[in-house]
Amino acid sequence: MTVDARRPGLGSWLTLIRCEAKMVVRDTAGLVVPLGLPLLILVMNASSAGGEVVVNGRTVLDLYVLPLVLAIIIATIGVVNMPSFLAYYRRAGILRRLSVTPASPAMVLIAQATVSALQTIIGIGVALAVAVLVFDANLPLRPVTALGLLLLATAAMYAVGMIVAAVAPTPNSAVAIGLVAFFALGALGGLFGSREALPETLAMVGEWLPFGATVEVLSNAWAGTPIEPLHLMSLSVTVLVGGAVSAAFFRWD
Repeated sequence: MTVDARRPGLGSWLTLIRCEAKMVVRDTAGLVVPLGLPLLILVMNASSAGGEVVVNGRTVLDLYVLPLVLAIIIATIGVVNMPSFLAYYRRAGILRRLSVTPASPAMVLIAQATVSALQTIIGIGVALAVAVLVFDANLPLRPVTALGLLLLATAAMYAVGMIVAAVAPTPNSAVAIGLVAFFALGALGGLFGSREALPETLAMVGEWLPFGATVEVLSNAWAGTPIEPLHLMSLSVTVLVGGAVSAAFFRWD
């Protein structure tokens, strides 16, 4: 008897995405931290930062706290959460088994990226809602630009996450490497205070790296000021380099 192999249809894609979403929901830490940590930082800083106008009617809350909070959401999901799931699938042999079926292992990557993107949207939406409705924060003066920059920043953080997934041999090591990468990028990008407190060389490096560049471009979008080409170049190069490195080193088993 001959069995015809068929490519998965829309129903298969939706089922896989639904299963990925259930996995994320069951991972309590991976679900709570990307939403809870940024909200905690927002609540702790919003009251004192909301009354000081900096430029174009935008306050410290709009130009510094909110961009930082959004960068944390994107980075925790892209650099820490997503790689741990992919490392688990590889360790469990799921990707290897899929490689001999019409359902390509790439489907898992796409489904996980889709669920991560949905989680990012929810996290950003909740943070903006709390900032605007509770603390009277302002929306960006250039909303379309801000949206495009959020997409670019998300792609850059996911590229870093794919490098982590490519080099991490186990799920635990993926979490460890992801956390180290997150805190290293964050520390140099203003997570623990203004970069001005860092030595000049480290402050400059932090501005070039994706976390610091994300904070800077979002701050410019909120203020309505020109975007520095250096920051756009940093995020774009991160996407390209991350894609190339992960493609070279990623293994399905």
